[in-house]
Amino acid sequence: MMTSPSNTGSSVARSPRWLVGLVIGLAGLSYAYAVWNAVAHLITMAQTGLTGGGWATLLFGVVFPAIVFAFAYAIGRRRSVGELALVFLAGLGIVAVFWMSLIALSLTLPSA
Repeated sequence: MMTSPSNTGSSVARSPRWLVGLVIGLAGLSYAYAVWNAVAHLITMAQTGLTGGGWATLLFGVVFPAIVFAFAYAIGRRRSVGELALVFLAGLGIVAVFWMSLIALSLTLPSA
């Protein structure tokens, strides 16, 4: 029978705070870039005229990266810095797929 050593809170190696802050900061800049692009796209599309559904869709495109960032932070905040970076990277992948879908919708339905 194998026994596992007990892990107390003091024996777990923690990542340096500056490294965690760097990962969060770089991820935050990447997500902010996605928000910036969504706002620019919303302004461009609004000049051609939008329906109510178009406004709702494009406004959701603006807030979606912030929602994903918040979820990624909530999931990865108690993990190691490498796992935190992977969670943020997976979230950016989700944001990119959503963004490509939004662009495709905008190109196929100009008054979306």
